[in-house]
This record gives sequence, structure tokens and C-alpha cells, in this order.
Amino acid sequence: MSLPTREQAKELLEKNVSDEYQRLHALMVATAMEGYARLYGEDLDLWFLTGYLHDIDFQKHPNVHPKESLSWFKDWEYPQDLIHAVEAHAYGYNGFSALPLTKLASALMACDEISGIFYAYKKLNPVPYGEMKLSSINKRLKEKSFAAKIERETIYLGCQKLGVTLDEHISNLIKYFSVL
Repeated sequence: MSLPTREQAKELLEKNVSDEYQRLHALMVATAMEGYARLYGEDLDLWFLTGYLHDIDFQKHPNVHPKESLSWFKDWEYPQDLIHAVEAHAYGYNGFSALPLTKLASALMACDEISGIFYAYKKLNPVPYGEMKLSSINKRLKEKSFAAKIERETIYLGCQKLGVTLDEHISNLIKYFSVL
């Protein structure tokens, strides 16, 4: 089993994803995942790359995502933990039903959708991520009409599986995203 370098992963992402929002989303999720890897003493590269590449097939294959990327990851002999995490992050979408069974998969599920909330909040309130307030993100998360396509239940399930409260998770992400 192998992982690409971060530079190789960037080349893969740029080859498969042209949408600037999707590229930023990949970086946001990767940054969050790396923050959690530090917190839990896990493999920084594995966690970063899992977050960075988790939606690599979304732009070209949204109706079957992440089916294509899972096939690629197997062909490229990526670690099973990464493959499981990417599959589990799609729980409830496009026929995927695997629940997260690892801390890595739980973190990806918790970090993926909520990154969209942070992005949407920043579009309306152009403050640095690190200066965002827990109460403001929480308020927007509770407003179903705000970033309406964001699956809140997925965020909550990811937090539950990861073993963090929603407030802890949001606070962690504010800190992790401060580098963006």
C-alpha cells in the first residue's frame, strides 16, 4: 500500500478538479483532517490526503460519487483506511451505506459537510476563518435555509462517531482553518 506525496496529490486534484470551490473545499477538509490527526497523534499525511482527495471524482461523476475514486484508490493501492473513509463519507448518498468504522472515517464525515457551512459563512461575513465565532457558526448551522444543500445530519453523525460535541468540533475547525 502506498500514498502519493502531497505534491502528487495536488497534481491529481488539479487534473480531475477544475472548479475553484471544489479545490478550496479539498484543502479545507484536508486542513481539518490534519488538525485532527495532530490532536489524536495519527499519521498526518494519511489524514491530510484522505481529506484532500475525498471528492476527487465529484466534479466529473457527481451522480455516482465516490464510486470512481474508490476504484482508482484500489488500483493505485492506497491504504484501506483511506478507501473506507472515502466510502463512509458518502453514507446515504448514491446508494452508499457504509458507516464510519474508524476514527479517520468518522473525522472525514464530520469535517466534509461542515466545511461548506464555514465557506458560506465567509462569503457573507468576510472575516478570517480563525476569527469566526462558535456561536455564529452554530446559529448558521441551525438555519436550514442557510447553505441548504449541506447535510446537517451527516455532520452530527460524524461528530457522534468521532466522539466530539458539535461545539468542540466547530471550535477545533475555527482553530484548524486559521491557517487558510
